[in-house]
Amino acid sequence: MEILILVVVVACILLALIPRYIAVRGRTEAPPKPAPRPSPLAPTGPAAASSTATVEAPARIGDRIGKTRERLAGAVRSLRSRSTLDGTVWDELEEALLSADVGVGTTTALLDGLREQVTAGAIEGPDALIDALKADVEARLVGDRSLAVSEDGTTVWLFVGVNGVGKTTTIGKLAKREVDAGKSVVLAAGDTFRAAAGQQLGIWGERTGADVVQGQDGGDPSSVIFDAVQRAAARGADLVMADTAGRIHTKSNLMEELRKVRRVADRDPGDVTEVLLVLDATTGQNGLAQARQFTEAVEVTGVVLTKLDGSARGGIVIAIQDDLGIPVKLVGLGEQAEDLIVFDPHEFVDALFEG
Repeated sequence: MEILILVVVVACILLALIPRYIAVRGRTEAPPKPAPRPSPLAPTGPAAASSTATVEAPARIGDRIGKTRERLAGAVRSLRSRSTLDGTVWDELEEALLSADVGVGTTTALLDGLREQVTAGAIEGPDALIDALKADVEARLVGDRSLAVSEDGTTVWLFVGVNGVGKTTTIGKLAKREVDAGKSVVLAAGDTFRAAAGQQLGIWGERTGADVVQGQDGGDPSSVIFDAVQRAAARGADLVMADTAGRIHTKSNLMEELRKVRRVADRDPGDVTEVLLVLDATTGQNGLAQARQFTEAVEVTGVVLTKLDGSARGGIVIAIQDDLGIPVKLVGLGEQAEDLIVFDPHEFVDALFEG
């Protein structure tokens, strides 16, 4: 009798477990779902390696210069709240412009011009004063921001700057933009002294599909760039983008070496149409000193200002162009390749004086 009862209990348990076993087996043995098909608009080839699952909106200066804007916002709000323009207005504006690293010379010139207009009655009221200041700043930023190409040689863009400003990364981001635009690009790993600089540029070459020419660690950077120009000419490439080792702008021997690099890069069939100085926006007025020294050495044609999104010293844009006449052509607003964009003076000034 006890055996019969035990058999019945076991049978009941088995009957209760059978549906659960079937459900589990069904889940584990169900065929996998097919992988989603890529959108016909999704990037393919080398560009796909650097893309993300979601398409990011293009970076905008107005959305990324909050730290610099904060330096001016208080003065702008205070000025707009006034009913008249008294003597304290100039002190507040001067302090705000200097704190944003517009520079003493440019700040003085801006405020002197505004004072004259107020005295002459051409400016009446706070809003008119702010509008006039914005117009003057934007006028000082007028310039050609295109990147020149050679008409009869192999175009070479040479990138220079001190250590740690992001030259190699800037080259990689710009290479992606040029390749995406249909250009054939050769990257010259002319920074032969920094460990892994060539490897870093090689990774960008893989991401973008650009050809990369490297030399021996510690080797002559001029020879690497010369070889890159020869390869580009032989293959009919559109553009050579040449990296150089970071160097302290006050060291005359290093700057003389850079002069040699430029001369070699400019030898036929090479044609150096751009010498782009890469500056870290967080360095502020020190960037102006760097720009002056590099310009004297290699005739800088434009500035790439990196880390503008993380700097409270974005006024250096105004100081560089006003003092040296060198346009800021590109600005870095983040880590992604798409965050390196052409500098837009109108958008920059509008965002700078929001308050």
